[in-house]
Amino acid sequence: MVEVRLSAVRVDLQSSNPVVLLEETEGAHRSLLIFVGAPEATAIAFALQGVEVPRPMTHDLLASVIEKLGARLERVVITKLEETTYYAELQIQAGQSTRAISCRPSDGIALALRTQSPLYVADEVMDAEGVVIEPEEEDDSEQGSPEEIVGEFREFLDKVRPEDFSG
Repeated sequence: MVEVRLSAVRVDLQSSNPVVLLEETEGAHRSLLIFVGAPEATAIAFALQGVEVPRPMTHDLLASVIEKLGARLERVVITKLEETTYYAELQIQAGQSTRAISCRPSDGIALALRTQSPLYVADEVMDAEGVVIEPEEEDDSEQGSPEEIVGEFREFLDKVRPEDFSG
């Protein structure tokens, strides 16, 4: 397994779909690009910025349930890619055992951010899909602050229509 960090959450300019960019923490610093849904991207952006909502969102609720049961999210692993769909699992430690629970990568990332749990990508997935992204000129405005990222998603959500997601 390769440890990764969430490098960016953006809207793909060609498709207008949200994407997350996971980057290796060591080694060649390969990146994995995963398209996610708009609600999941918003949940991830909220976690990045530490936005508190009046009532728990689904990922907040799940984090609370895991904690109240005396368990902890050990890690989230992107396990495989089948056709164009990535698969992931939550590895939850409860007592002396660790259990793997299937999840969408976006949900796993949102939960990992809320619980400060590490993210991993299976070696075979990173070997097949990881790319080295050449750094651009140093421009701090390019990365954007968490406020700007959330603003981008709010703008995206204002413009998106249900028809945009039909096959």
